[in-house]
Amino acid sequence: MVQVAGESETSPEAKPPQLESASRIVWALAWPAVALNSLQVVNNLLDRVFLGQLEDSALTAHGASINVLFLVFSLAISLGMGATAIVARAFGAGRRRECRVATREAFRLTVILGILLAIATWFSAPLVSSWILPADDLRAIELMTQFVRQFSFGLPAIFIIQSLAGCLRGVGDTKSPMVISGIQILTHIGLNFVFIFPSHRIGSVEIPGAGMGLPGAGLAIALSAWLSALVYMPYLGRTKLGPVLQFKLPKIQWSERILKIAVPAAVMSTLRVLSLTVFTVALAKADNGSAAIAAMSIGFAIESIMFMPAFGLSVAAGALVGQSLGMQDKARAERLGWNAANWAALVTLILAVPIFAGADVIAGALVPNKPMIERSAAELLRYLCLTEVLFAYAMVLFGAMQGAGDTKAPLWISLFALWGLRVPLGWILTLRTGQPLFGSLMMPWGANMGAQGAWIAMSSTQAVQGILAILAFRAGAWKNKKV
Repeated sequence: MVQVAGESETSPEAKPPQLESASRIVWALAWPAVALNSLQVVNNLLDRVFLGQLEDSALTAHGASINVLFLVFSLAISLGMGATAIVARAFGAGRRRECRVATREAFRLTVILGILLAIATWFSAPLVSSWILPADDLRAIELMTQFVRQFSFGLPAIFIIQSLAGCLRGVGDTKSPMVISGIQILTHIGLNFVFIFPSHRIGSVEIPGAGMGLPGAGLAIALSAWLSALVYMPYLGRTKLGPVLQFKLPKIQWSERILKIAVPAAVMSTLRVLSLTVFTVALAKADNGSAAIAAMSIGFAIESIMFMPAFGLSVAAGALVGQSLGMQDKARAERLGWNAANWAALVTLILAVPIFAGADVIAGALVPNKPMIERSAAELLRYLCLTEVLFAYAMVLFGAMQGAGDTKAPLWISLFALWGLRVPLGWILTLRTGQPLFGSLMMPWGANMGAQGAWIAMSSTQAVQGILAILAFRAGAWKNKKV
C-alpha cells in the first residue's frame, strides 16, 4: 500500500511480491497526477484557442516564448525532483523528521532561486526575443518581450509550487497537488479571458476585459501561480511535513544535498531547452520561418495530450522508486518502475493513433483561417506520433532514475540525443547548402527540407532517447545511488 503523510512513524512494511499488485500501487499514486496533467492539457489547448484569435505575430511570439517557459519550468521541476528524491527515501526508511527538515530546506532554497531567476528573466527578455525570432518580425519581438516580462513576476511562485508539490509526492500524496494546482489552472483560464480580450457582451452579460493580448496571457500565468503558492504554503503546516512559512536562509549542507540531485536534472533540462532554442533559430532562417515557429507551439500543445499519462506515471515512478529504495527493496523499485513505463507506453499508443489520423482537423480547429500554420502543425504532429511511445518510456524511466537520485544517466542520454543528434541533424535537414547563417558564415551542406526536416530530426531523436532510457534502466546503476 502507498503510505501517505500522517501515518506511522515507523518504516512502511512491504508486502511479499506475490501479494502486491504493481499496477494498483502505481495507479494509486499516478491517477491524481494524470488527472491534473489532463486539466493542464485542456488549459494549454484553450490557451492556443484564445491566442489563435490574435494577430499572427502574437502566435509567432508565443511559439518562440515556449523556449523560455520550458526552461524556467524545467528548472523549477528539477529542484522539486531533488526534494522528492530525498523526502521519498527518508519516508520509505521511516525517518519522518528528516522528511520535515528536507521540506523546509527545499522551500527556503527555491524561494531564493526563484527570485533570482525572475530578475534575470525580466532583464534578459529583449535580448532573448531578438536572438530567437526572425530579425524582420519586429512586432513578434516586441510581443515576446512583453509576454516574458509579465510571466517573470510569477517565477518565485512557480518555484515554490514545484518544491512543495515534490515534497508531498515524496510521501505518497499526489491528491493535494492535484486539488491545489487544479484550482490554479481554472483560475488561469478565467484570468486569460479577463486579460487577453477587451470587454465584450455575451447576451445581456458584460464580460470585463483588459484587452492586453499576448502580454495579458503572461500576466494570467503569474497571478494564478501566486494564488496557488499562497495556498500551498499554509497548507503544508496542516500536514506531517510541517510548517514552512518561517523563512530563514537555507543551510549549506541541505542545499548541497538537494542540489546534488537537482543540478544534473537542471542541466539536462537546460540542454533540452537550448536545443529547442537552436532548433527555433534554424526554423527562423528557413522559408516561412515565422509560420513554422507558430506551428511548433500548436503541435506541442496537441502533443501534450499524448504524453499526459506518461508525465503522471513519471511522477509516480519517481516517488515509488525512492520509497522502495528507502525500504531497501531494489527488486520492488525495479518492478514498479517497469510497470509505470509499460502503462505509459500503452496509453500513449492508444492516444497517438487517433491524433495521427485527425492531425489536420485538430490543428485546423486551433488555428482557423491560418492554412500555412495549420499544415505545418499537422505535419509536426504526425511525425511526433510515430515515436511518442518511445518518448513515453524515456519520460517515465527518467523519472524513475531521478527518484532514485540518479540524475546523471538521464543527463548523458539527453546530451547525446539532443546535442549530438537533434541539433546538427535539424540544421542539416532544415537549411540549404550555402545559406547565410551568421555574418559571413555559410551553411556547408543542407538538405533544404525546411520545417519538415526539423520535424524529422525532432521525432527520430525522441526515439533515440526512449531506447537509451530503456537500456540505462535495465543496466540498474540507479539502484546503488546515495542521496
